Amino acid sequence: MTQTLPLTGRDLFWPPADELTEAAERIRAVLGDWPPTHAPWRICLTAPDEPNGGDLIVIADAQQHGEQVARWLVQGAGVIVAAQGTAVLHLGGEKYRLEGQLAEDWIPALAAFLDCGFDPHDALVLALAWRDGDEIRGDDAFPHDIAHFPRVAGLPDAPAQAFARCPDRLGLYPVLPTAEWVERVVGFGVKTVQLRRKSAEPADELKREIARCVAAGRAHDAQVFINDHWQAALEAGAYGVHLGQEDVHTADLHALAAGGVRLGLSTHGFYEILTALHFRPSYIALGAVFPTTTKVMPTAPQGLKRLARYVRLLDGVVPMVAIGGIDLQVLPDVLATGVGCAAVVRAVTEAADPAGAVSALQHAFTQ
Repeated sequence: MTQTLPLTGRDLFWPPADELTEAAERIRAVLGDWPPTHAPWRICLTAPDEPNGGDLIVIADAQQHGEQVARWLVQGAGVIVAAQGTAVLHLGGEKYRLEGQLAEDWIPALAAFLDCGFDPHDALVLALAWRDGDEIRGDDAFPHDIAHFPRVAGLPDAPAQAFARCPDRLGLYPVLPTAEWVERVVGFGVKTVQLRRKSAEPADELKREIARCVAAGRAHDAQVFINDHWQAALEAGAYGVHLGQEDVHTADLHALAAGGVRLGLSTHGFYEILTALHFRPSYIALGAVFPTTTKVMPTAPQGLKRLARYVRLLDGVVPMVAIGGIDLQVLPDVLATGVGCAAVVRAVTEAADPAGAVSALQHAFTQ
């Protein structure tokens, strides 16, 4: 058992429950060493008189507690509605709906994963992936079999056909701001790039930029993904499109899949990975691995330990791309997790010698 993260003596459950605490500590001991959580969540099996922002209140029937649930949420607490085969987390104005197996020890497992620092929606995913007795089946019982994981409910229908495949290991993946940059970098021999234009611009100009990128990809036998602008990318015959989680509700995924366009989806944890897998994309991007200044991130940096867990979970399921704060200095550590692709931004676009930077980055993939 790890000696640095004992659970006994903490305010883990309300009302206090020694048996649940002992089970949580037993599970926690085989999950590996993680930085201490900065959010001391408390799982409430009955509602406290004054719930607060650190409470997760577990109930079996939302309708029975309708007015109370609304009040608890206003007070800042989270609510988990758990019934046979389903668990719905209400937290921060969001609903996280999961369908899967509720093991007898799912509540102490939830406490253990919260203690590992996972946000409640990801900890709930892992708790539903837990199987009773996993803690005695090996030194490392962290869930890694995708077949045991729950599924996200209430998502739009996925396309009838899965998205076209891309290589299992995409290698170096520069994310670039303009068509000029795309032309330069594929000219250096890079085989996978992405155009990410975030500034507002006339539609005709955007279409010209995308057309240039598509032409450059074809000329250099490179795979060019277009970020966000899926309609223009589809019209231009782009190799692929990269979208965020929110885009799956608005983009015509059926048209993209039917058109043979590859799809990459951004994710920031286990719940979003399950959401992405529902749509059977060509790859899943996971980040930010390290702090990054290129965009505002919805979650804290993932770090290498979590990246290694995601790689193990998705091995043989779907190609994975690590992204966020990656440069030549940290790239060997990133690749040591087993991930087959690393996206970079400033490591190329802010390099004094972009060609030399690309060469050095590519060389790291051959070590």
